[in-house]
Amino acid sequence: MARQREKAPATQPPERDKTALRPDDGRLLRGRRSRAAILKAARELFEEKGFDKATLRTIARRAGMGASSIYRHFQSKEELLIAELADLQEEAWQRFREGDERKAPVRKRVSRFLDSQHDLLAEDSDLTLIALRATTRPGARVAAQVLALNDRTIGLLMEVMQMGRMQAKLRRDVDVLEAARVIFNVTQGARIPWANGMTDAESCRQAIQTGVDLLFSGLEARS
Repeated sequence: MARQREKAPATQPPERDKTALRPDDGRLLRGRRSRAAILKAARELFEEKGFDKATLRTIARRAGMGASSIYRHFQSKEELLIAELADLQEEAWQRFREGDERKAPVRKRVSRFLDSQHDLLAEDSDLTLIALRATTRPGARVAAQVLALNDRTIGLLMEVMQMGRMQAKLRRDVDVLEAARVIFNVTQGARIPWANGMTDAESCRQAIQTGVDLLFSGLEARS
């Protein structure tokens, strides 16, 4: 008697991730609206009362939600400021992308990005200065967010540097990651005095450009 072939087990469709939200999911949309309302209320209260006197409770009340609801989005006022800086950085990168000349000298491209970033920071100087001060003395949770934001900036700069090295506009032995870190530290070094009221916005911009020029004098490929 011929041996019957065993039937292969039916293939089951992969189980859907029940926790994933589609972009048009109502919960996700409501969360985005709540976050936007919180940030708007925080900006208003920081300007009216100052950072120290504004509380998460009063921000929640201004945003039209209960005090417990705000903690689903932010754990502290410093986190609100980090979120603001992150949004500004993404907008700066978008502005840079819109007018970017990928074949331009690397120094020019880096300067354009840093100028876009600086222009946005200077547009709302009071809030930005408060935010920059807050990032210099954060708690553990905020510190992790600051580091992640810093790494994002360094990654964006490294992308520009990498392309420049591939196009032979930078020396072949340039470590693009370390170069991007140095550029980031140059910007931070110029912004800390600005954040503490020791220099103005234009002096900050000039200090950043001077640092970038000095760095690129040793990075650019020689003809």
